[in-house]
Amino acid sequence: MPQWATFVGLTGVVLVLLLVLSHLTQSAFHDDTGNASDGVDDRFDTADHDSDWTARVPAESSAPHPSPNVPEPIDDDRSTTNTESRPRDGAASTPAQPDHADRAVDPASLSTGALLANVAFSQGTFALLLVGAAVYTAIPAEALGIAVSAAYLETGLVVGTAAGIGVYIANELAAATATRFGFDHDETLREMLAPDSIGGWLVLLLAVLPIIAVFEEFLFRAALIGVPAAGFGLSPWLLAVGSSIAFALGHGMQGSVGVVVTGLLGFVLAAIFIVTGSLLVVVVAHYLINALEFVVHEGLGLEWAETLEH
Repeated sequence: MPQWATFVGLTGVVLVLLLVLSHLTQSAFHDDTGNASDGVDDRFDTADHDSDWTARVPAESSAPHPSPNVPEPIDDDRSTTNTESRPRDGAASTPAQPDHADRAVDPASLSTGALLANVAFSQGTFALLLVGAAVYTAIPAEALGIAVSAAYLETGLVVGTAAGIGVYIANELAAATATRFGFDHDETLREMLAPDSIGGWLVLLLAVLPIIAVFEEFLFRAALIGVPAAGFGLSPWLLAVGSSIAFALGHGMQGSVGVVVTGLLGFVLAAIFIVTGSLLVVVVAHYLINALEFVVHEGLGLEWAETLEH
């Protein structure tokens, strides 16, 4: 017998953890980079931009949060014969006290590889927790929008692809229009996650983005809409509103305009899920939206706003 209330409660815990981590990450980037709100990443103005995507920082860096225990890097230009560092007139030598900001890891200095690994690990872990919760509470597959059939697979791929391309174009047009009126997205995180090697792109497109699409659709559409609607008879359209708000809040790194656009995008995906009853459709659509954004903006360097002006 399905334990609807237990699953909804576990889903709520995962959602709260996700939103808290999203807020902490957003605060860390804004506090430590000082320019995240402007959508500018200082790493892309340095000579290291063309270096390998896995070698920008030491391998120990594995999370986008500052660490107070990282020692200040040694400056190779310093000399032990520097007279200014010697005590004068017999005064006792006082060791320099490194500033906390000097010892902290700047989130913007983390390698793309570390950021991708962090995203894949965190969202993959949350996805496994939700799937485990669904199995433990015996939630029917159909309540999650899952089926095992050739027709389900075909519909998911065909309709999902069409929906993903259509929503991507609409999303880009909306963003370009907002840009022309002076409302810009904050795309700092997307720029930082964009690889600059073939291997990095393969990891992004074949591993990280699929994990993101599966987890976010399982949480925001299947768990927050499909299960409560099936288990408690709630209106899926009302649930879609609440789910879309949560989906928008989880993308606070994109700034206020990005949050609004993401909320609208979330509602469109929710509507597709409700109409088709298929989790696979929205997973495919979600993946294509993200993949096209990375390839077009970061891979090809094309901006819709600039293109529409010509």
